[in-house]
Amino acid sequence: MKSFVISAATDAGVNIDGAKEGALKLGKYLENKNLEVIYIHESKNFIKNKDPLNLRKNENEINKINENIYNEIIKKKNEFPLLIGGDHATSIGSILASNTIHDNIGIIWFDAHPDYNTFETTITGNIHGLPLATVTGFGNKDLAQFNQGKFVKKENTVIIGARSIDKKELENLKRAGIKIFTTEDIKKRGIKNICEEAIKIASCNTLGIHISYDLDIIDPTFAPGVSVKEDNGISYDEAIMGATLLVSDINKITSIDLVEFNPLNDISDKTYSLATKILDIMLEKISSKN
Repeated sequence: MKSFVISAATDAGVNIDGAKEGALKLGKYLENKNLEVIYIHESKNFIKNKDPLNLRKNENEINKINENIYNEIIKKKNEFPLLIGGDHATSIGSILASNTIHDNIGIIWFDAHPDYNTFETTITGNIHGLPLATVTGFGNKDLAQFNQGKFVKKENTVIIGARSIDKKELENLKRAGIKIFTTEDIKKRGIKNICEEAIKIASCNTLGIHISYDLDIIDPTFAPGVSVKEDNGISYDEAIMGATLLVSDINKITSIDLVEFNPLNDISDKTYSLATKILDIMLEKISSKN
């Protein structure tokens, strides 16, 4: 199947700089593999707000970027979209576009953080902590005004690898009934069993699955180049195996994100090397999709 890449060069959703540089670097990598890469940048005169007391930081800019992502994917609805972030707030545009096109999808959220805050529960005001709640219709409607379709059903939404959850965020997750597999679950049951169960949940009575892969799920020993590091993450081998398992039946997959690569925090290109290996695994499968 023909695919295209959106390089969402923004880190407006987080108070730490660098993820937009990650989107550009990975975009160039994919461009060199002769893939079509559409670059979506922050506005020319945009100045990032990092005020810890502002709990809706950079909202207007994030909405513009996500609307652009959404529209690009809708325009190319017969092709397979691969979003390269940037911070995880960019997934709002990609997931809602995929759900509009396919009408009813599930989500596998591969991440150290559930990103299930709302404007009422966020502690930091970093909007990259709100996207999963947004795309499942759990508040944050101001972040999805461009959406012309439904929201993703909560019962078809699965989080893998969570190990840093805010107190009120956990309450949101419980109220929504979102299935969570923690890093401890992965250690106890194995990445294979967890991924297989997640695919069953996300594909149950849906027309496809969106994969959103945040590199901070990986332990900083192997992937230091992210904006918000969390210890006790998955291993290098689990990161590769997880990517392989999630796209094992590519005909179930509608769209993919790879986000939060921050080259300013990388060490000896460790994270870049791992990110490109993950991308190569995904792209090989996408090329074989019917």
